[in-house]
Amino acid sequence: MGNRATMLRYLPFLLVLAVWIYAFIDVLNTPEKEIRHLPKVVWVIIVLLFGEVLLGPIAWFVTGKVRKTPAAGSGPRAGRGGQWVAPDDNPEFLKSLRDEDPDDKKRDKGTES
Repeated sequence: MGNRATMLRYLPFLLVLAVWIYAFIDVLNTPEKEIRHLPKVVWVIIVLLFGEVLLGPIAWFVTGKVRKTPAAGSGPRAGRGGQWVAPDDNPEFLKSLRDEDPDDKKRDKGTES
């Protein structure tokens, strides 16, 4: 049981470290045009200096990056208002099934010969 207590003691440190690393990589991978308020180099310094207490990563996630919301109807599962729609309720998906009906292909092959 002492082993489990030792692991739990390090869990908060590991979670902070994971958020810190994720924020750092996110800053590095974000194009300059999608960064708000400060230059990219300044955000890198903020995340590195204040990452141990999570102030840098939280500031980055809240204010540093332009967040994109998916447009309505942009994905195969998007329905009215951009909400998820099951495939059998999605008219675009059902139309694609009708367009690719395997029975039609068999009939076409039979009429060609």
